Amino acid sequence: MSDRRATLLPYLALAGLALIWGTSFLLIKVAVHDMSPTVLLLVRSASGCLALAVIVRLMARPLFGEGWRTRVASFAIMAVTNAVVPWIAIAWGEEHITSGLASILNSTTTVWTAVLIYWVMPTERPSLVNYVGVLLGFAGVVVLVLPEIAAHGLSGSFFGAMAVVVASLSYAINALYQRRKMRNVSVFEVSLGQLVATVIFAIPIAAPSIPSVHFTWGSMAAVVALGAGGTGIAYLLYYYVMNQLGAVRASGVTLLVPVTAVFWGVLLLGETLSPVIVMGMVVILVGIVLTNLKRSAAPLPAVETDSAAA
Repeated sequence: MSDRRATLLPYLALAGLALIWGTSFLLIKVAVHDMSPTVLLLVRSASGCLALAVIVRLMARPLFGEGWRTRVASFAIMAVTNAVVPWIAIAWGEEHITSGLASILNSTTTVWTAVLIYWVMPTERPSLVNYVGVLLGFAGVVVLVLPEIAAHGLSGSFFGAMAVVVASLSYAINALYQRRKMRNVSVFEVSLGQLVATVIFAIPIAAPSIPSVHFTWGSMAAVVALGAGGTGIAYLLYYYVMNQLGAVRASGVTLLVPVTAVFWGVLLLGETLSPVIVMGMVVILVGIVLTNLKRSAAPLPAVETDSAAA
């Protein structure tokens, strides 16, 4: 029972993460009505940092472990690749493209990770079946958003689309960096460290836009929820999944996010499930299953070889 629970927990965390992030695009859409992408970066990171610090202290854990000063540079790199660049890029991109196109482009995070890991971490290369699963999952995302594409088209500017692509690539780089350099650091410290760094980066970036922001209760509630849940709690789940399942499988959450977005739409907004949407969800889930099939090689020697190479 203990072994089964240990095997199941990472996948439950992945599902929980997908449910949390399934609301992110909606919350971002609400927030950018009243604040610039840079102010969104600041408020989101600050609320996420505060929420995570409270969680850590309630668990009677130290905010940072011994030797944290030697990891300051790594926290800064992770803040840039997992927050500063992608959050601003996605928020700006969603001002110029439809949410359907944004969902498709965001899901390329898994594709980028699967491609880059081939050279960056040869010991953790996915199998051919895993790669088929990644492509199948991406195809499922396209099918899933077909109804919205039919209704609104793939409208938006080229630069808006490229902004979301840059964000997805940045997320992939962050996943591989964490897997190579920070995999042995507590998920609490990794999450909190990069959020503190994000706040520090965000203050001067957002400062010029703050005077022109018109805060409303709706936008503030959206961005605080995005920070506390979609960042603070979600980071803990994400890096836990990363440590347990690897970079490609963890980044597969971007394939599940459109599925959970549909789930929330049906549950909260009374939206209906069309046959095309159901088919897209099935294709994505099959792709996720194939992506998570284990390699024949044992993971432990791969970790030791990679650490030695580093």
